[in-house]
Amino acid sequence: MGKNDFLTPKAMANRMKAKGLQKLRWYCQMCQKQCRDENGFKCHCMSESHQRQMQVFGQNPTRVLEGYSEEFETTFLDLMRRSHRFSRVAATVVYNEYINDRHHVHMNSTEWATLTEFIKYLGKAGKCKVEETPKGWFITYVDRDSESLFKERLKNKRVKSDLAEEEKQEREIRRQIDRAAEMFHDDDVEKRKDEDLGMKSGVKVGFSLGGGIKARGESSSSKQHVFEEDEEEERGEKRKQSGGGDSERRSSALGELMKEEEKKKERMNRKAYWLFQGIVVKVMSKALAEKGYYKQKGVVRKVVDNFVGEIEMIDSKHVLRVDQEELETVLPQIGGLVKIVNGAYRGSNAKLLGVDTDRFCAKVQIEKGVYDGRVIKSIEYEDICKLA
Repeated sequence: MGKNDFLTPKAMANRMKAKGLQKLRWYCQMCQKQCRDENGFKCHCMSESHQRQMQVFGQNPTRVLEGYSEEFETTFLDLMRRSHRFSRVAATVVYNEYINDRHHVHMNSTEWATLTEFIKYLGKAGKCKVEETPKGWFITYVDRDSESLFKERLKNKRVKSDLAEEEKQEREIRRQIDRAAEMFHDDDVEKRKDEDLGMKSGVKVGFSLGGGIKARGESSSSKQHVFEEDEEEERGEKRKQSGGGDSERRSSALGELMKEEEKKKERMNRKAYWLFQGIVVKVMSKALAEKGYYKQKGVVRKVVDNFVGEIEMIDSKHVLRVDQEELETVLPQIGGLVKIVNGAYRGSNAKLLGVDTDRFCAKVQIEKGVYDGRVIKSIEYEDICKLA
């Protein structure tokens, strides 16, 4: 067995000493060798193997440097995507996780001299959102994967198709309402014409009868006039009754169409999730009571997988990731803006007009969009939420 073989005490002692991270300035990236002290690094630089690697580096230094930089950046972003894909995290935390691997590409072999330069480069390239705070640099991964982009496009396409279908149904229902109103109007006009014709024919008959019977005295003529007046009064009452019945039928038909429209939209837009970006919510998780977040309000900055929201607390500006089961909607003051988060008019912005505390519902008026100006008299508290 040789002096420095694998199982000799000297070799085992060297491996135990070399365990873990060592000084970065005594690491040779070209040879991928870590030295324990300055003397060992000097001896390594004088070795034949290191001289050969330096000759390779001297032939094309720019290409080697770019290769190490690209490998460093790719590995760093892969770690961000795996561990901190949807969160805002300190750059030093990610870097410490990255250098846990002994065989990582060291920063002194890349084109960036410091971590700050590398973080600024990621921000300029649009690969991460970079933010400088008193506590240091914070970064957020920008997801540009083909799969996530494809899902985002599908989601946007689905939302657009739902909106187009909803507008199409709205136009069709309005067309039916207009058609029904025209039919009632035409029937009204025809009835009035018939009544007018009936009145004119009745008057002519009355005058002919009156002119033909001259032998009878003034008493018969007065009776005839009274009879005609009674008939006219009866016709007027019938006309009023028929007009009132038509208006009632018209209003009932419009009401039924409106109810059908509401039911269709309710079936389409009622979802199991209700989180929207930009609404104010209240954290109701008792597990977060120790950290002071219980019953505190925050703004939803991002929605993850429909059911989880990234909440930026209003007081502390801390960012939490909380499930919607542990969140509660918030109502503004009367006249404030709300987002309809569930139900028939899901996704619309509205103005809060009033609150019914006995029935736990509110009265709102929709602003902008297809249903601009429509007033919803009773919508549940859970279906509306204050806009930030």
